[in-house]
Amino acid sequence: MLHIVFVEPEIPPNTGNIARTCAATNTKLHLVKPLGFSIDDKALKRAGLDYWEFVDIEIHESLEDFMKKYGENGTDPKRLFLATTKGGHFYTDFQYKDDDMFLFGRETKGLPKDFIAEHSETAIRIPMSADTRLRSFNLSNSANIILFEALRQLGFPDLL
Repeated sequence: MLHIVFVEPEIPPNTGNIARTCAATNTKLHLVKPLGFSIDDKALKRAGLDYWEFVDIEIHESLEDFMKKYGENGTDPKRLFLATTKGGHFYTDFQYKDDDMFLFGRETKGLPKDFIAEHSETAIRIPMSADTRLRSFNLSNSANIILFEALRQLGFPDLL
């Protein structure tokens, strides 16, 4: 199982969209608080349609709490890949493994700069135009691009 981690997401439809993807691909979804919306938000539910009952979801109180569990010194350490426009590696530069986690930051600010610096060896990015007026791709689209590369590398396990 792969893991998508949204750190402090702000826009309900992005989280609803990726929840639907996670349900359809047997991917675990992690949401790190504070959230910019309520889990009961109508837009969130609408974007996820009727897939919510199929989503394996874990909520974390903070990035610090998440790292205490899944960071390299955590109780259940995993390989973490930070998706950021400041990543030094293309997302296609790595060979992904089962149980890898892909972290995405807020729509407006991304992941904290110091956090990215601490994990620069696994900070990945999706190539895009050099035009500086274009800041980034949509959050749920970015998560889908990276998730499906990992699933492709793993042979689309348990998917038809």
